[in-house]
Order: sequence, then C-alpha cells, then structure tokens
Amino acid sequence: MEEKKKKEKPTEEVIIEDIKEETPKEVQKEVVEEPQIIEEKSEIDILKEEIKSQKELLLRTAAEFDNYKKRTERERFSTAEFVKAQTLKPLLPIIDNVERAKSSDSSSDEYQKGIEIIVKQLSEISESLGLAPIGEQGETFDPQFHEAVMHVENDDLPKNSIAQVLQKGYKVGDTVVRPAMVQVAN
Repeated sequence: MEEKKKKEKPTEEVIIEDIKEETPKEVQKEVVEEPQIIEEKSEIDILKEEIKSQKELLLRTAAEFDNYKKRTERERFSTAEFVKAQTLKPLLPIIDNVERAKSSDSSSDEYQKGIEIIVKQLSEISESLGLAPIGEQGETFDPQFHEAVMHVENDDLPKNSIAQVLQKGYKVGDTVVRPAMVQVAN
C-alpha cells in the first residue's frame, strides 16, 4: 500500500505542478481580460445611456420648437386681429356719418357741411395712424413713391417733375401703402 501511496503522491504532485505551471499565465490573462470586459461593458453602457439621453433631449427640443411655432402663429393671428379692430374702431363714427348723409337731402348746405366733416374726420384718423399723403404737384418724380401714368411736354415745369397728381399716394413711415398716380413733365 505504501507503494501505491508513493505512486499516487507523485501523480498528485505532477498534477499540482502542472496546474501551478499553467495557473499564473492563465490567471493573469483572466485577471487582465475580466477588468477589460467589465470596463468595456461599463463604457458601452455609459455610451448607450448618453445616446438615449441625447435622443430624449432632441425629441423634447423638437416638441418645444413645434409648440413655439404654433404659439407664435396664434399670437401673430391674434395680434393681427387686434390691430385690425383698433384700426377700424375710429372709422365707425365716420361710417355712421356717411349713412346719415346718404339718407339726407343732397342739395342742402347741411349735406355739404356733413361731407366736409366726414373728410376731416377721415384725415384726422389717417394722420393719427401715421398715414401720410405722397405726391405733390411740382415734386421731383421718384419711382419709389410715384407711378407715372402720363407724360406731358411743359417748358414751364422742370424736367422729371410731377405736372399733375391724378390720385394721391400714401405711406406709413417708410412703407408705401399706395404710390401716387401722376403725370410727369419731360
């Protein structure tokens, strides 16, 4: 039995030695590879989470922008309606006066006075809104403000000046609402 034990012991020792010889290299590889795998997985997880958060941020931003566009469109429409109402409100008394003038006798002096009052009211309202007439006789012709519909030869007037205003033009600030239709002297 002792012989068997002796025989078994060297076998065990050899096995242990074999394991010992392989173990440091394999253990080192496993130890080195496992942290890299763990680190790679954690980096991948971190990158996936970052991509997910960036996608969510992009979707939120797109939704906010869409809501902003809708809100500004509603506000623009609301502002336009408000401006129209504020513009038309002062015209209501004039409309009333025109309706009264229409129902009265047009040959009387009061009718003429009524028409003059209406014209005066319209002028005051247009001035208060910043509406200014453009195109006076004798002014130099400017195609930005005037529309030449006729030319006339007149030696008394300077060249390229307005000989006659056929229809008044109007502007608000620097914006031309309607150019003046004029006759230009050559």
